Amino acid sequence: MTILSNGGTKRWWTLLGALAMIGVASCGPSSSDGDLAMKGARPDGVSPLFQPLPEEAEHPEENPGTPEKIDLGHKLFFEPKLSRSGIISCNTCHVVGAGGVDARAVAIGEGGRTGPRNSPTVFNAAFLAAQFWDGRAPTLEEQAKGPIQAHVEMDLTPEEAVERLREVGYEPLFVEAFPDEADPLTFDNIANAIAAFERTLITPGAPFDRYLAGETDALTPKQKEGLEIFQNAGCISCHNGVLLGGQGFAAFTHAEGSDDIGRAAVTGREEDMYVFRIAPLRNVALTAPYFHDGSAETLHEAVSIMGWSQLKRRFTPEEVDAVVAYLESLTGEFPMIAHPQLPRALPQPKTPTGE
Repeated sequence: MTILSNGGTKRWWTLLGALAMIGVASCGPSSSDGDLAMKGARPDGVSPLFQPLPEEAEHPEENPGTPEKIDLGHKLFFEPKLSRSGIISCNTCHVVGAGGVDARAVAIGEGGRTGPRNSPTVFNAAFLAAQFWDGRAPTLEEQAKGPIQAHVEMDLTPEEAVERLREVGYEPLFVEAFPDEADPLTFDNIANAIAAFERTLITPGAPFDRYLAGETDALTPKQKEGLEIFQNAGCISCHNGVLLGGQGFAAFTHAEGSDDIGRAAVTGREEDMYVFRIAPLRNVALTAPYFHDGSAETLHEAVSIMGWSQLKRRFTPEEVDAVVAYLESLTGEFPMIAHPQLPRALPQPKTPTGE
């Protein structure tokens, strides 16, 4: 789904909201525990706006995901040489063994510096319509360049990043990954390799995916209750599709008055003040704290805040419990990502001057 830029954002969300309400209106009560849907048939009462998560993400034609490139990207994702101190890697803030996040309100980068925003999960980022909370990067390739150069994150120039990788022995790996290029070790190709690896970080097989496929006992009764609340309260108007979010932007009234003005910093438009990318909800039970600023410590707190700030509805504690139970059904099956062996060229003895 395409993100409309600038003034098209409002029109896009008006259309999506109308479609969502049609989907909600067509939904009846959730199936009872004894009503088993035919295998492969979506259970009654589930909106067509929900889609199962694919098992794989497609690689773009301009950056095909070859085994050599993905292997190189795997190494670069864990490579601390891409930070000024030599101790911070992509995995520092997007821990693949911990839901793809760092469990901090905001990320900590070089010199203990912090930015204003929470680190989003790297898992399933391949399906996002735009990267970063403000959507400033349209692709994973563009996103991968940002943290390496950001002063509050890894703090290197493109030239420094390339030279550091050359010094420790990465050049043969770039030759293998980009065999048709005369000079493959470039900053663009660093980003291309990282993006190719990130497109393999997919988590299919969540209970909700099995439920969509007709396995009606994949959700507990409480999760089904939470799903019904999620649909009928209007959460689905923003949180839909394969990621249950991540495809557009919305004003977040909870953020009004803060220093972080959201997408307006990218577009310069008044109507984008405090507008942020809608958070995808896949694996959300594992990615606390929540929101762009990490201000909600628990999923229960996040659901309560969203209910009032976005829907003007005060969920009861029982409703919050049910919605949280449903959100827990969005936790998928994670791939096992090992820490790779990183290239390390041994320093060579210097030849004395004049010999």
